[in-house]
Amino acid sequence: MIHPYLIKKQRLFLYGLFALIVITGIIGMGVGDSAPSLQRVLPTLFGNGTDMEEFVLFSIRLPRLVITLLAGMALAVSGSILQGITRNDLADPGIVGINAGAGVAIALFYLFFPIDTGSFVYMLPLVAFIGAFLSACLIYLFSYNRKFGLQPVRFVLVGVGLSMALSGAMIVLISASEREKVDFIAKWLAGNIWGTDWPFVWAILPWLLVLIPFCFYKANRLNLLNLSDAVAIGVGLSIKRERFTLLLSAVALAAAAVSVTGGISFIGLMAPHIAKALVGPRHQLYMPLALLIGGWLLLLADTIGRNLVDPAGIPAGIVTALIGAPYFLYLLMKK
Repeated sequence: MIHPYLIKKQRLFLYGLFALIVITGIIGMGVGDSAPSLQRVLPTLFGNGTDMEEFVLFSIRLPRLVITLLAGMALAVSGSILQGITRNDLADPGIVGINAGAGVAIALFYLFFPIDTGSFVYMLPLVAFIGAFLSACLIYLFSYNRKFGLQPVRFVLVGVGLSMALSGAMIVLISASEREKVDFIAKWLAGNIWGTDWPFVWAILPWLLVLIPFCFYKANRLNLLNLSDAVAIGVGLSIKRERFTLLLSAVALAAAAVSVTGGISFIGLMAPHIAKALVGPRHQLYMPLALLIGGWLLLLADTIGRNLVDPAGIPAGIVTALIGAPYFLYLLMKK
């Protein structure tokens, strides 16, 4: 039974975060070299803009905003699940190597397979999922002990090691590739949001529409897994099956996100922690907040990065790393 006060508190934070996302989105759509200006965003959204303003807003800025928001939400939920099933507050799809596995798969696909422009956008999440899933399986295999089960500290350490190894593999792959393809992979590694057209939205949206409600449905099981294996088994939970199913969901969400945004880290680390600090550790309460916090954080990072340095800006992945890396070190020392 969740106390009514906590539910009311959660709703207030949800409304506040939604307002933050709207405000940040309007500012993000109204800043930049081309029209529309900040004062013209709302009139253009409601159909009172010029042809140029409508083209820039609806064909360039709005799809980028939606992609960024969806990707941040997916990474936040993925991080929440990973922290829940491993009982480790340092777990994050970018830190533990899942994003790196997706990146290697995308690099191999982009460099060595014939690309059909019509299906390329829709193939990326699937290719990224295969790479991320293989990475997650390796991490799980090396961090599992028959006697003690999944070992949370080893999970993070193996993930960090695998992430570094896969990053080295990416460098080897691009060192002998064409300049044009190297530029694309380098931008992906930096976390430069490159999927900024509406087809990319339609490519990842089905993954999120299926997986995020499923993860919310599994919130109570995550609560049990977060306690101890003995408690979970005592109430009749099949911990191996639940962990595998939830790990699969976390991998799929992270892969769908990074397939169009590049190597974004630390969103899945920070968003769950901020949400837990606001409403407590119950997954039913904090996961919806983490969803909105993750979307807002990545949207804010992209808005700052695009306008901080002219003309190309700073990739969102670098901005999130500048914020998230010190926070990771703080958690590491604290835990």
